[in-house]
Amino acid sequence: MQTDKELDTRGLVCPLPILRTKKALSEMTSGQILEIVATDPGSVIDFQVFAEQTGNELLKMSEAAEEFTFVLKKK
Repeated sequence: MQTDKELDTRGLVCPLPILRTKKALSEMTSGQILEIVATDPGSVIDFQVFAEQTGNELLKMSEAAEEFTFVLKKK
């Protein structure tokens, strides 16, 4: 999947991954794709709720080697 921007939030805990994501999305245009990598286990539910509340589409969510990858499409 082609992404327009990547965001590394490894080592950060709630609420920082979401706050950094909000900032990154504010700099993007509608329809662009943002990939976020996080290590906070709480980010799994955080990103699901964030997408639901903001209208941004959570296209993909995966876990590998204790890292979580989220792909969001800006509304």
